[in-house]
Amino acid sequence: MSAYPRGDRALIRALNRSTVLNTVKNYGPVSRTEIAERTGLSVATISGITAELIESNFVFEKETGTSRGGRRPILLALNAKGGYVIGLKLAEDHITGALTDLEATVIASHTHAMKKKTAESAVEGLAYTVKELLAQRGIRRDQLIGVGVGLAGVIDTRNRVLRHSPIFGWREVSLGEMLEQRLKVPVYIDNDVNTLTQAEQWFGVGQGVDNFVVVTIGRGVGMGMVVNGQIYRGAHGGSGELGHTVLDPTGNVCNCGKRGCLETYVSDPALLRQAVPSIPGVSLLEDLSEKAIGGNELALDIFTKAGEALARGIGNLINVLSPELIIISGEGVRSGDVLFDPMRAALSKYVMPGLSEDTEVRIDDWDDDAWARGAASLVLSEIFESPLVREGAL
Repeated sequence: MSAYPRGDRALIRALNRSTVLNTVKNYGPVSRTEIAERTGLSVATISGITAELIESNFVFEKETGTSRGGRRPILLALNAKGGYVIGLKLAEDHITGALTDLEATVIASHTHAMKKKTAESAVEGLAYTVKELLAQRGIRRDQLIGVGVGLAGVIDTRNRVLRHSPIFGWREVSLGEMLEQRLKVPVYIDNDVNTLTQAEQWFGVGQGVDNFVVVTIGRGVGMGMVVNGQIYRGAHGGSGELGHTVLDPTGNVCNCGKRGCLETYVSDPALLRQAVPSIPGVSLLEDLSEKAIGGNELALDIFTKAGEALARGIGNLINVLSPELIIISGEGVRSGDVLFDPMRAALSKYVMPGLSEDTEVRIDDWDDDAWARGAASLVLSEIFESPLVREGAL
């Protein structure tokens, strides 16, 4: 239940502020009069809110617009340099960090190797990465609005607690609170695939799409969902474990203890386990991709089977959710057509007739900053998201 009672003035003010800020973000440069026309708010209300936004450095008066008669209007635009956020991806043996402006443009990045796998050493490494990113661009600590952290696992985002990490073996770690005590700035944490999904929703191809799914392939197989315009995390933060849906109960043993999970067919380690003993010169996924592109039959067969397995997983998603869009992302997309051509060819076999035409499947180009940029979106969403969403009223 929302913490705001119905009709609460603070809530109304917060809603109006969010509406005005997002109108400037989405349509700027824009005049106060146009904001009024788009939002239905009074000019007086908008003038008061924009004055606050200008004072807080989120918005600035950019230029004058075309006159409709009388004085030319002053246009407002989002001040991308009005504050900065940092996104951190906590991986098994390293931390990737990105410093972004308010438009999620990466302006600095840093990778920090992790030797120990304790929660305390992880917090040390995360704090060090924040320090390095700020130093790279000479950003003061008081210009940092917040820090977002993405990592694999079951996460209670409201309480900022890592319930379970399959990579580190941690349970019930108050990671957000621990890091916030070190940094003295707001810290938000979430499952890493959810952070990517958030980035797609706010700044990527998911903008304006109310129902879409992000599937990541790489070390594992993950999933993030936007349902009716909102990130869906499940009742306790454990949704999206697509990689542990079982394709064959008699199949290979998965790290989770079950057999035949999708990850055992599609993940990078699963592909390499098949290739390393049989194909000379293969130690990385890039090596295997090159062999397949060069015509190596065994390499092509490995990717063909993986593509068909991925088609089964994607087909089941379409049958259950019927989303408008499925975005496939993650390090594994670097395999390219040797994986996705077989997937596309097999997909129709696993989708109920009449559903596949309503869902676009899109492969997203991958870069090394993507995970950290996604984590930065945790903070950016706090700036731009409606307070009704944050309070659970929607």
